[in-house]
Amino acid sequence: MIKKAYADIPGMLMNKPGFQGMTARFALTRDDGMPNYALRIMEFAPGGHTSLHAHAEEHEFYFIEGEPAIVDGTGKETRLASGDVAYVAPHEVHQIRNVGKGVMRMVCTIPILEGGDGKATTQQSGGAY
Repeated sequence: MIKKAYADIPGMLMNKPGFQGMTARFALTRDDGMPNYALRIMEFAPGGHTSLHAHAEEHEFYFIEGEPAIVDGTGKETRLASGDVAYVAPHEVHQIRNVGKGVMRMVCTIPILEGGDGKATTQQSGGAY
């Protein structure tokens, strides 16, 4: 068994093109011996967002707190709420945004593809993370 305290997982500010105000905590990755799936916790400052991007990995999201939105490849924004879950299929263009005035926090799980580490995703377009 692996146990970690959330507060002990360092946050890494994502400074990639198209990203703003997003910090990632890589809770369980290949570095921890995960063979198939990674668990990441993402925090977005007010107005924070990812780039509009796509990648080979599917993503499952659980929104813990805040006011999230997902923008699709056509520019359509779907508002979500704390407690909502969402799925983004492989190669589906998307952007995660914090549309609230407070911090938005979410759990993001991804499969670890061959050669991957569970931190970075394969870049299809935009700035994958």
